[in-house]
Amino acid sequence: MNYSSISRHRAVLMGLAIIGIILFHVPLSRGDMFFGLKRMGNVGVDVFFLLSGVGLWFAWSKKPSVMHFYRRRLLRIMPAWMVVATAFYLTDWLGAQRFSSSLVDLIGDITINWDFWLHDELTFWYIPATLALYLVAPWYMRLIASRPAYRWLPVLMVVWCVAVQYVLPLHAAVGHIEIFWSRVPIFFIGLGLGERIQTGQTIDASARGLLVLTLVATLSLCLYLEQARHGRFPLFLERMVYIPMTLSGLMLLAQWIERWPQRLRSAIAWVGAISLETYLIHCQFVLLPISKYGWGYWPTALACIAITLPIAWVLHTVLERLIDMATRSHKAKPV
Repeated sequence: MNYSSISRHRAVLMGLAIIGIILFHVPLSRGDMFFGLKRMGNVGVDVFFLLSGVGLWFAWSKKPSVMHFYRRRLLRIMPAWMVVATAFYLTDWLGAQRFSSSLVDLIGDITINWDFWLHDELTFWYIPATLALYLVAPWYMRLIASRPAYRWLPVLMVVWCVAVQYVLPLHAAVGHIEIFWSRVPIFFIGLGLGERIQTGQTIDASARGLLVLTLVATLSLCLYLEQARHGRFPLFLERMVYIPMTLSGLMLLAQWIERWPQRLRSAIAWVGAISLETYLIHCQFVLLPISKYGWGYWPTALACIAITLPIAWVLHTVLERLIDMATRSHKAKPV
């Protein structure tokens, strides 16, 4: 079993992850038998962070320049973010002011979504969390390249998550962004996994049984927690279980994807290519308005996907062309 299958089908895995996130956000009664599995769509965030780490390792390896790394990451995230954040927060500021209470607050929300860090405002929390992780990623990759033993740091990051939850002074200071802390380990595991993929490391085929056991055990536990104990346990505990579930699940799923028809893989990979724009658009701009019609879970979910994907593709395409034009114009200027 080759780690490279995860990298090879990265776009497909991201497409499946964003579909899971959409299903997670669609409202459903807790008494429904699908409720626990629907809640499991939240693991799509962990998939994104892991795959992001893998991709960043390859990008860093091609050109290990900190400034080049930051520039490329900002070009991927900030244009789409600025468009969507401006549309959302400016409209709110001109009207209800539920999120941005002043001009300074508005600027902070649009640029770095600072209300997430200050008040745990979760509307677009994935963006500020990702930017923060990107900020430290090149230094971590430098560290593990020169001192391989530090690949074990994600274990200490898990310890930090426990400390934030139960050490009262820490919890009072930074506990409000637990949703960020509990995703930090999987991101840095992804960076280390990228190195393993690049060096062609494999897992012995006999480990497949262990991977299946890990996936079944973690998935069963999370389903039970969500279906029977939802709201009665700290969510960070479940997110710690997400770590082995994500790793084992992606290894097995990537092997299975190899057998899928090419058209199916291409279609889901297309969704993965516009996953950032889909994330930004689907909830606030599509799901909330159509949820008012009371169509039920699956009609609402399918309608949300059907409406969001074309809009996300248009936004992605327009911004990509504008960035390409700006880059070419900059390169063409005489020095």
